[in-house]
Amino acid sequence: MKLSDVSALVTGGASGLGEAVVRALVKSGGRVTMLDLTDERGKNLEKELGGSVLYCRADVSSESDVAAGIDGAIGRFGTINAVVNAAGIAHAGRTIGKKGPMELQQFERALRINLTGTFNVIRLAAMKMSENMPGDDGERGVIVNTASVAAFDGQIGQAAYAASKAGVVGMTLPIARELAAYGIRNVTVAPGIFDTPMMASFTDEVRSALGKSVPFPQRLGRPDEFASLVLHVIENSMLNGETIRLDGALRMAPK
Repeated sequence: MKLSDVSALVTGGASGLGEAVVRALVKSGGRVTMLDLTDERGKNLEKELGGSVLYCRADVSSESDVAAGIDGAIGRFGTINAVVNAAGIAHAGRTIGKKGPMELQQFERALRINLTGTFNVIRLAAMKMSENMPGDDGERGVIVNTASVAAFDGQIGQAAYAASKAGVVGMTLPIARELAAYGIRNVTVAPGIFDTPMMASFTDEVRSALGKSVPFPQRLGRPDEFASLVLHVIENSMLNGETIRLDGALRMAPK
C-alpha cells in the first residue's frame, strides 16, 4: 500500500509511539484519525498537523466510542484502509503483594484496555475495510498492533501486562488467517524499551541503566524508529500474520 494513499486510524495517537506514527504518516502524505482520551494533546496535534488529521475522543474498549471514531474518519476522509493499535497501559503489580493478592480489577483493566481494546478496534475497523475496493494484490487494508517484549519475557510484577500483550501476539496469526479472505493483513510489533512519556517520570540514572541493558544499540528506542517499522509494514504487502520484535536484541531479566 502506498503511504500517500493511506487513511489510517491510530489509537493512542496523541502521544508516545502513536504520536510518532501519526507524524510519520502525515509526513508521507497520509491522512490520520487519532483515537485517544487526552483531549488537549489530541486537539493541539490536530491543529498543528492541519487538515490531514482528525482527533476523536474514544476509549478503545468501548464499542460505541470506536464505532463513532470510525464513522468520523470515514466522514472526513472517505475511507479507512489502515489501523495502528498503539493505545495501552503499562500496569505493574505483584500477584501477591504486601497488602495481599492483587486486586482482580487491576488485572482485568490491563486486559480490557490492552487486549480487548485492541480486538475491539480490529473487529470494527476490519468490517469497514472489508467493504473497500481492492488495490494492489487485492489488498483492502492493513492492521498493525502493538504488543511488547513482555509478551515473551515478562518481568516480576508484570503478570497482567505480560498476559495482555501475549494475548495480542497470540491472536495475530488467527486474525490474519481469517481476514486474508478479505484482503486485509494483520501484523504485530513487539517493542522493547522505548523513550515514551512513561519513561519521562524516571530519573536520568534509571533511564541510562535501562538503555545500557539493551545489547545494541545501548540506548532507549526512539518513537520514530517504531513509526518507521510501522510504515514499512503498511507498505510491504508480504508482511502478514507476524509478530516483529523491535528491541535491540533485549531479553528482559526477571526484574
